[in-house]
Amino acid sequence: MASDDIAQLADALSKTHVSDGELSYKGLGLKLDNAESVKKLVREIEQYQGLRALRLEGNTIGVDAAQAIAKALESKDLLQRCYWSDMFTGRLRSEIPTALRSLGCALMSAGARLTELDLSDNAFGPDGVKGIEQLLKSPSCHTLRELKLNNCGMGIGGGKILAEALMESHRQSSALGAPLKLRVFIAGRNRLENEGARALAKAFQLMGSLEEVHMPQNGINYAGVMALASAMRHNPELRVLNFNDNTFTKKGTLAMAQALRHLRNIEVINFGDCLVRSEGAIALAAVLREGLPVLKELNLSFGEITEAAALVVAQAITDKPHMEKVDLNGNCLGEEGCEALRETMENMNKGDMLASLSDDEGEPDDEDEEDGDDREDNDDASDDCNDSEEDGEIVKENGMTRKDNSPEKPQSHPEIMSFLSCPSADRLLQLGDMRTNLQQQVDATDPHKAANVLLKIASLYSEEPETKTAVLETIDAVMKKLLSGSALQSHCFLSTLLVMMGLLKGEGKVKKVPLVPGQLLCLEHAVQQEYFPQQHAALLHTFVSKNSEALESCSSAGERLSSTLEKRRHDQH
Repeated sequence: MASDDIAQLADALSKTHVSDGELSYKGLGLKLDNAESVKKLVREIEQYQGLRALRLEGNTIGVDAAQAIAKALESKDLLQRCYWSDMFTGRLRSEIPTALRSLGCALMSAGARLTELDLSDNAFGPDGVKGIEQLLKSPSCHTLRELKLNNCGMGIGGGKILAEALMESHRQSSALGAPLKLRVFIAGRNRLENEGARALAKAFQLMGSLEEVHMPQNGINYAGVMALASAMRHNPELRVLNFNDNTFTKKGTLAMAQALRHLRNIEVINFGDCLVRSEGAIALAAVLREGLPVLKELNLSFGEITEAAALVVAQAITDKPHMEKVDLNGNCLGEEGCEALRETMENMNKGDMLASLSDDEGEPDDEDEEDGDDREDNDDASDDCNDSEEDGEIVKENGMTRKDNSPEKPQSHPEIMSFLSCPSADRLLQLGDMRTNLQQQVDATDPHKAANVLLKIASLYSEEPETKTAVLETIDAVMKKLLSGSALQSHCFLSTLLVMMGLLKGEGKVKKVPLVPGQLLCLEHAVQQEYFPQQHAALLHTFVSKNSEALESCSSAGERLSSTLEKRRHDQH
């Protein structure tokens, strides 16, 4: 080494921070190529008694230098925290696994018991994960509480290796009577995609100890999201859930909503830039209403959410005493929608919680009304969502669940099936007492079929007394059943109904039906009944008032429905 280089290194090392068991070379910008270059650093490590934390981030370490540092670590059995992010800048990718293996072997030889390992911002790819594979499986990581691998370029292959290492560590530690209880997992910007996400989901479910999960910007779409959602519900202590900048769409969002129903300790939800869309936002609003008692932050920014759905979300946080921030920026509210959202939050004395709306995308174009999502539709066949059994429930493609031990549906009467295939008032009347069996044809876990049956029955409404009575009695029976389940199920049914009525932009194959006045009049009747909860009436009021032009073909019936919903809203206040 040239004398100038030695002087520069000596000056940098003089700034070493030493305190309370921690030795820090953080951010010194040292270029450590060989054993000679780390001679003083190694001596300081060797001489530091009771070393518990070592910070090497912000330097660049070659293979020979890493091996020299590793030699010094072989006697450091008290080491618990390794802050080794951004440690290989300018190094060949092939060097990094060798350097990591050296350091890992030293920790294992020392008998160290790590609680935190941070290797973020090291672009080591799948081979880099192989470099820490044995360390992760070893007793040195059985005590690991925080694992940070942000921006490491792991890819699908690295995600699979990491997942298997974590599961093996859990198996081995469990056999020793002290199972791995990882609390914090950070792996954003790693191109994990669906396969990597699915592999890690298995590890997360096995551990069940996670408190924070950060996996933003990983190219995961609904298939991977559904697997992660299933795993999250097995981690009851979860506080922070950050999947920013992945692609949920409706299926993924509904699965996440279902998982959130099982989590009572969530404080931060970051689903920003996840294409949650309006139907997904409504589902999340349902979960907000019935759970998440300690939620502090909700990020649903840049999700193609329209005004009415954003207002439903805002209304759902009314009784959240710990709420600090709601981010709905970058959605499709329009100028008036932004103002309506601000006003709603102000009226709840929560205006200061609302993040800026400066990047709002404006109201969506009408021609996009029936668009699906290319990112979802073009998935490989391996991403198809098959039903998967989960704790006695079957998680269906729409994210909803049903118990697998639920009773079989009664055998459908031919008269019922004949009526549904070609509904008419005469056929409804001919059913007589069998009309009550129509409610057996609807299931809240299949919201599209349920909404379709309801609209078919409602289309038969007329002012002829016998027909009117038959239709409304049947509507009451069907509606009562559909709204008797969880808030999430009933919200999903109502959002599907809104899509079919043209009051909400839908996703996928749900198409609008030509509205007739009777359908609106039946809905007007239903919202006045005791079985129709206030929160559902409020949801309908929001969409009807914000999208009244969709009801123009039935103007008189539409006005009656609007008036009744407005009256119920005032009665509640």
